[in-house]
Amino acid sequence: MRYPVTIAATLIGVALCLYNSTGYDPHNLVFFMFSVPAWITDMIVDIHEVNVYLMYVLTIASWALLGFICDYAVARGRRGRRRSYD
Repeated sequence: MRYPVTIAATLIGVALCLYNSTGYDPHNLVFFMFSVPAWITDMIVDIHEVNVYLMYVLTIASWALLGFICDYAVARGRRGRRRSYD
């Protein structure tokens, strides 16, 4: 199975973290809009007490997981279509 969506989603997560770390996102608006771990963390604890690098790793991992789920669904759909033609 190829993983093009996983790679693209991981790159989106990396770009999101790099954009946040450069300082162009001073109030973390973009980061909090697109980071699922940041949503969950903000509901549980004060976000200022959480390690930033941990949030970056979790953000990249969550984007990679979403991409993998999409790749798995596409591969499963292709297998199903292939079997229905046999």
